[in-house]
Amino acid sequence: MLTINVAVLLAVIIFFRLRRRTQARSRFEERTTVVIVLALGVLLAPTPVGQGIVDVLGQLASGVTQASR
Repeated sequence: MLTINVAVLLAVIIFFRLRRRTQARSRFEERTTVVIVLALGVLLAPTPVGQGIVDVLGQLASGVTQASR
């Protein structure tokens, strides 16, 4: 039996939706893409990968803040 990870499926959908030209998108399509991206974020947040992304972004923000002082 084939199992599909929902996060991977959403990532593939996002990739193909963002490949389209910006001028060809309607507001509805843009909102749908935002909802899909938010759903992917909710799925990734509690995983080790999501925690790693949060740690990297936190270190990056900390470095930018220290550099501006």
